[in-house]
Amino acid sequence: MNSNTDMVIYSWILMILLASGILVLVVRGARKTKSMQDYALGSFLFSPAAVGISLAASMTSAATFIINPGFIALYGISAVISYAVVLPLAAMVSLVILSKGFRKFGATVKVITLSQWMGVRYNSKGYQTFFAILSLLLITFIVLSVGGLTKVLSSTLAISEMAALLGIVIFIFGYMMFGGANSMVYTNTIQGSIMLLVAFLLLGSGYEHFSAGIHGFLDKLSSIDPDLVGITNTNSFLFRDWFEIGIVQIIVGVAIVCQPHIITKSLLLKDDKSVNRFLVVAVITELIFFSVVIAGLYARIAFPDLTVGGTALKMDGIIPAYVLHEFPVFIGLFVILGLIAAGLSTLEGLIQSISTTMTTDLIRPAINKFRGEDPDDRLMIKINRLVIVILAIVAIILSRQQLLFPKLSVAIFAQNGVYAFFAAAFFPILFGMFSKRTPPLAAIVASVTAVVVHFSMYYGKISVPFTLATGENPGVAAAVAIVLSLVVGSIIFQLKKEPRS
Repeated sequence: MNSNTDMVIYSWILMILLASGILVLVVRGARKTKSMQDYALGSFLFSPAAVGISLAASMTSAATFIINPGFIALYGISAVISYAVVLPLAAMVSLVILSKGFRKFGATVKVITLSQWMGVRYNSKGYQTFFAILSLLLITFIVLSVGGLTKVLSSTLAISEMAALLGIVIFIFGYMMFGGANSMVYTNTIQGSIMLLVAFLLLGSGYEHFSAGIHGFLDKLSSIDPDLVGITNTNSFLFRDWFEIGIVQIIVGVAIVCQPHIITKSLLLKDDKSVNRFLVVAVITELIFFSVVIAGLYARIAFPDLTVGGTALKMDGIIPAYVLHEFPVFIGLFVILGLIAAGLSTLEGLIQSISTTMTTDLIRPAINKFRGEDPDDRLMIKINRLVIVILAIVAIILSRQQLLFPKLSVAIFAQNGVYAFFAAAFFPILFGMFSKRTPPLAAIVASVTAVVVHFSMYYGKISVPFTLATGENPGVAAAVAIVLSLVVGSIIFQLKKEPRS
């Protein structure tokens, strides 16, 4: 029996054990899930450290461990600066500031979704509905996570991508119909702990390339392609100049926290005293996770021409191929487990937040209006499960399309949707937390402006003055959208702000 056969057999055993462990936690959590409040925020008393690791795990997706290292393999140091330095630092500063403010208001008015927070803060049911509908854009991030997991599992289990795709969606969406936050915090904590160990394994896997120091390492990359060691890379459409690498990623990093599965995590804490410890754990863990993309440089040295056995590697398949190439069977299995954990953690958070938003902020008000009374908790739990089934069907259709016809990477598809969402959410969250006088009109117009500008920039491939960047890079489209929404919202704020009480 050769090592490849061993890897496949042991991978199947590992997946069966992992699935069994997850189901045990889900059953435990489901017993305590009696209402949508329990499903969204949990009924257990979670430790700040557990919630912090859970946040880091759900914020770090298959993108960070599987997809983004592929960008680094293709484009080199310029991508490392963008994805491992600028974006993480901006995001962590934003996380600390925004989480505290969001929790302070959210816990006071007892909201369970980001859409509810918007509706209550700006006293507008219509605005709440608008954000509930807008949250459907986050399905693109579900597709990214499913796509990343599909690449890993199809390679390690020696099955077709379609079989892996169906298995992933049926299993994960299936157990998320029952567990919710009660099981998710525990599964995320375990997944995050595994991801930490795997992060160190991946970062250490290229140690031999530094035998001649940093310069020796860079010389290896330069011998493959001189563009790999450049601070900028004009041959990419994501890292062409400092506007794309620096300014865009600072703006995106600050706003990226404004996603439901990230910013609402602070509502899982039962008291304000836990917030600082929660944030310390989350930030340290997250910075380690973000650094994993450096493994993409090791992968490029391993596959200088980006082929394996004469077959060209797609960008999203580079890291799965590197793991199988670099690690012995048992260590490789553990690394694969970490890659799977990265995909699972974010996928769970997205399924939970999107389904909760659909059920609570769209369907519940519709039932209330039709029947003239608020539906009971048992009915809402059943409806939430139906919503998850529908999400699963949509995820299968879109993921299959992205696997067959990607635009370089499924990451571009995901960024287009997700970036549009948090571009729209940034102004109302920022001004809603730090100014009680922000008029609803300012928030609404700012959000609409962000969505219109983002999609106009992206689909129109509109260029930006004084830079090589165009809206074809979703980060550029989002950055311009965020800035313009802030300008428009601020003008309306000054003209229409409510008088001091």
